[in-house]
Amino acid sequence: MGLDAVLGEPPETIHPTVLMGFMISAFERSALKLESPRSRRLAGIVLAFSVPSLVFVSTRKILNVAPHKAGWVIGAVLVSTTLSMRGLAEAAGDVEMELREGRLERARTRVGHLVGRDTDDLSESEVCRAAVESVAENTSDGVVGPMFYGALFGAPGALAYKAVNTLDSMVGYRHPPYEDLGWASARLDDLANLAPSRLTMLCAAAVSGRPFSTLLIALRYGPRTASPNAGMAESAFAGALGVKLGGTNTYSGVLREGPRLGDGRLPVPEDIRRAVRLMRRCCVLAGILLFLAERVFRG
Repeated sequence: MGLDAVLGEPPETIHPTVLMGFMISAFERSALKLESPRSRRLAGIVLAFSVPSLVFVSTRKILNVAPHKAGWVIGAVLVSTTLSMRGLAEAAGDVEMELREGRLERARTRVGHLVGRDTDDLSESEVCRAAVESVAENTSDGVVGPMFYGALFGAPGALAYKAVNTLDSMVGYRHPPYEDLGWASARLDDLANLAPSRLTMLCAAAVSGRPFSTLLIALRYGPRTASPNAGMAESAFAGALGVKLGGTNTYSGVLREGPRLGDGRLPVPEDIRRAVRLMRRCCVLAGILLFLAERVFRG
């Protein structure tokens, strides 16, 4: 986490997640040509389990052939590439800066890099909501999740988790043409994020300054989302910041109703900065807890 805070993410040309994306895209192009829904679903199952397995095994082999001290350094560097604390903070900060300077169009474009929804017609409040929701969800997916599996299985575990997360972001959709190909990837991502999302919720509540009310809001609103995990982190952030998240979003021109999360006010630009500060505190606490847990269980 320290490496990520100081250096940020590596260049795209050598970023492990980008390389995973190339691998997934090559398989995806061939699989989508299959005419039978059953064949596409079987191909999706193979894709969902083969990519994380290949990433885990290849990373393990690289570390096994490296000298002991070099292997430790390589492992730390590889884990740092799976974390996006600094990158997330910078991206969210760019959105806030554009809003503060009155450039709503540019803020819409910036937040479009963080979320999958349509952003061309978002109001200022909706841009703020999108940014805060992205910070909340990516606290779990982009920092706590990789640290959790890194603590359990080292760099191979962190990178395998990132492969699962990348699969879900690329093919794990419920609409054509991915409803069959991406089914297994989406379910695997749900399973992989059960523990990290709840750890994120607990850590966010613990560092919020209002732990009990934050936890109650998270437990009340978190289960209302279609995803078993995203709502937990977002509801915890909503409670901690005293804002209202969730609601209606548009994806490729299609309006989708979602539950409201939290019972506070609508977000404002300052809440983006507050969400980033909450994210950092949450990640530090999660890192400390995972480090201590690893020391205890490994003796």
